[in-house]
Amino acid sequence: MKLTPELIARAPCYLNALQDRELDLRSHKIPAIENLGVTKDLNDSLDLTDNDIRSLSNFPSLPRLKCLLLSNNRISKIDPNLSQYLPNLTTVILTNNAITELSDLDGLAGCKAIEFLSLLDNPVVKKKYYREWVVWKLPSVRVLDFERVKKKERDEAKKLFEGKAGPSALAESIAATKSSTFEPGEGVPLPLKSNVPTLTMTKEDQDKIKAALAKATTLDEISKLEGALKEGKLPSYLKDKDSTNGSKAKRQKLSGNDGEQEEDEGDEETKADQDTEMA
Repeated sequence: MKLTPELIARAPCYLNALQDRELDLRSHKIPAIENLGVTKDLNDSLDLTDNDIRSLSNFPSLPRLKCLLLSNNRISKIDPNLSQYLPNLTTVILTNNAITELSDLDGLAGCKAIEFLSLLDNPVVKKKYYREWVVWKLPSVRVLDFERVKKKERDEAKKLFEGKAGPSALAESIAATKSSTFEPGEGVPLPLKSNVPTLTMTKEDQDKIKAALAKATTLDEISKLEGALKEGKLPSYLKDKDSTNGSKAKRQKLSGNDGEQEEDEGDEETKADQDTEMA
């Protein structure tokens, strides 16, 4: 379901436990953030939990907004200019999303007011130096993954990532590591080298899957199509569809040829009758 102005207008809006004005947009299978300009920056908190959002981007200017609740989405990318639109964020909850690389968090670094941040159940939390990197990039954070940030962690982060003349070699190496997360519509990623033969997919087959992705309506269907692109294998039902269309066209063509053949045979019979009469 798209995040339309009508959906936003119907959404519940109330004072939460912190006495902040909160807009509730939970559980609508929203695929992308859009049309939030119609809120006229009247909310302190925005709840987008349990949706299908993939990118933390496309916000209008919302200087009043302080809290973003985004658990249980599919977010893998963060707008590097997020702070320009949400300059006063203090709380960002991104539990159970798809952020993979430490460098993917750079979009939050410009938000100088963030104090509470959760990235639990994201692949990135398993990365080496995870807490140190977040503490170094977002020095305003006081509670990370519901654990208070200690002074010892801040000191360790500085030793790791600050050199005499700027960021250390380790910091530059982490910053240069880009996420390999694939999104529909992007180029098909190259398969990893291995001893197992890989399937090749023609551009025509890729286009068929991308067309199917554009028409997909369920999360399960989208996941299967994305997996097919990564594996380089055209789903059988798309093959069957092409086969059915091809057979239909072939039958139509044969039917047309049969008509021509019957017409020719009819002409030959008429000509034979005429010859008999003349004889």
